[in-house]
Amino acid sequence: MQTRSKSGIHKPKYPSVLLAQSEPKNVKQALKDPKWLEAMKKEYSALLKNNTWTLVQLPPDRNAIGCKWVFRIKENSDGSVNRYKARLVAKGFLQQPGFDFNETFSPVIKPVTIRLILTLAISNHWDIHQLDVNNAFLNGSLNETVYMQQPPGFEVPDSTLVCKSNKALYGLKQAPRQWFERLQYTLLQFGFKANKCDPSLFTYHVQSNIVYLLVYVDDIIITGNSSQFTQQLIDQLNSIFSLKQLGKLDYFLGIEVRHLQNGSVLLTQSKYIRDLLQRTNMLEANAISSPMVSSCKLSKHARVHQPFSLYAYCDADWAADPDDRRSTSGAAIFLGPNLISWWSRKQPVVARSSTEAEYRSLAQATSEVLWIQTLLHELRVPFSTPTIYCDNQSTVSLAHNPVLHSRTKHMEINLFFVREKVLANQLTVQHIPASDQWADALTKPLSSTRFLILRDKLKVVELPFSSHPT
Repeated sequence: MQTRSKSGIHKPKYPSVLLAQSEPKNVKQALKDPKWLEAMKKEYSALLKNNTWTLVQLPPDRNAIGCKWVFRIKENSDGSVNRYKARLVAKGFLQQPGFDFNETFSPVIKPVTIRLILTLAISNHWDIHQLDVNNAFLNGSLNETVYMQQPPGFEVPDSTLVCKSNKALYGLKQAPRQWFERLQYTLLQFGFKANKCDPSLFTYHVQSNIVYLLVYVDDIIITGNSSQFTQQLIDQLNSIFSLKQLGKLDYFLGIEVRHLQNGSVLLTQSKYIRDLLQRTNMLEANAISSPMVSSCKLSKHARVHQPFSLYAYCDADWAADPDDRRSTSGAAIFLGPNLISWWSRKQPVVARSSTEAEYRSLAQATSEVLWIQTLLHELRVPFSTPTIYCDNQSTVSLAHNPVLHSRTKHMEINLFFVREKVLANQLTVQHIPASDQWADALTKPLSSTRFLILRDKLKVVELPFSSHPT
């Protein structure tokens, strides 16, 4: 199964500092609270209406897995209560492979894809809609037979009966896969095509209509060049699945999306940062000026821009870790003026020279740029030949010239990989002064002055604490 940690996306799960009430720790607590009891009844009714299971006697050669209630306070982007959510979850960790499940993999949208599509939508002044699928996993059909114990608090008098699953249920190992396959089949019937670079991105190009649809489990972003046609597709989806139309995108996967009057947007996680500070009892801590300014309100500023240029900055320190002497790679990739991909990660092996460390970073950046390049081709978006900027002269020389000697033999795969792309004119590698290397902030500690300069170059801005979405 593709998890959030593997995909690079993390939904905040910390209780908001703005909420006085807490979530029940068990079923007994929930049943005593009218708000949570109503949420449980709503979930249970939806399960019965969907014919999720049939009560049967358990076959002698099978085991029934357990289930539990999970309670969550769903919040708005400002931290206020949206609704009280109770969800019945099967204990999928008790499933037996080959009996209760087989294939489990299900894709989720990549973070860079989200930022790229937002860049395209903003640049073309398209409306961006947000959808949520009610009880999404219940739409998936199971290929295997799974038996489950009755839901706590809603048992029938005959305690010998168990639930024979007719539909997928949250918690089952194959549930995400079955839901995605059902959604994918429906979208393909509508005329969408699954993207080869990112299977969770669906594109619609018919005549003059363009629509992009991004899927992260049961959360959907949809945008296109015709608001009327996009709404027609949303209505078609709603006729098959029960959708919550959340309107203009303002909160997605823990990221607040703030729309500005000039058409730009700000992507911010200020609420997430506040919750982290609250969780660690540091909300009232005194701020210091190094390495950041005395504020936690940092957002990525996406600007309106067209046409598009694709370029990247890559950098690396050399053997700076005193424990294992491995180097740290950093890269920042832009589409137009918007930062869409970045990383700061330790290299897997020790580099024998600064040139080797820089070249490994260059090879990583090249791979990501080529992937984005292919994605843009699939989206039919025109762009100029990508450029990667590096501040190491020897690294740039190796990318253009067949220079091989004893100190580079062990890194020939990276050498030939990058050089092949340069010779094929798929990208260019250019030298820049170290003072203009924007990825420098991703490889090493810097002075506050230098850090703030590079922070601004990366389009990370400071927001007033009291600002709210418009």
